[in-house]
Amino acid sequence: MIREIEEKEYKEAVDVIKNSFLTVANEFGFTVENAPGFVAFSTNEDKILSWKNEQRPMLGFFKDDKMVGFYNLCINGNECELGSLSVLPEYRHDKIGQQLLEDACNREKSLGCNVLNLSIGEENKVLRAW
Repeated sequence: MIREIEEKEYKEAVDVIKNSFLTVANEFGFTVENAPGFVAFSTNEDKILSWKNEQRPMLGFFKDDKMVGFYNLCINGNECELGSLSVLPEYRHDKIGQQLLEDACNREKSLGCNVLNLSIGEENKVLRAW
C-alpha cells in the first residue's frame, strides 16, 4: 500500500532511503569521504523535515505495516521532480519501484504538473534500462 508518511515515520523513511542507496554507493565505490552529498550519506531527519517545510509530498510503500519503499516530489510550477525513490534491497524485484513510479506519475498529474523529472546515476546501467 502506498500512502503519505506521517511525522512519526520520518526516522523509518530515513532508514529506507539510506539502506536503499547504500547498495548503489557500495556498487560504485561512493564513500562518505569521496561523496558526502550522496543520498545514502546525506539523508537524515533534518532533511526530511526540510522536505516537509517545502511542502513536498512524501510517500511510503508499506508491506505488513513496514515501510519498504519511499519517494518524494518537489513541485516547481507545472513540473515535479521525483526524489529519493527507494526500495529496500530485500524487497526489490517485487515491482515496488514500478508501483512507486506509477504513483508518482499519477500524483504529479493530480497536482497540476505536466512534467515529471527523474534523476539517476548515469553509471547504473540496470536502472537506466529499467
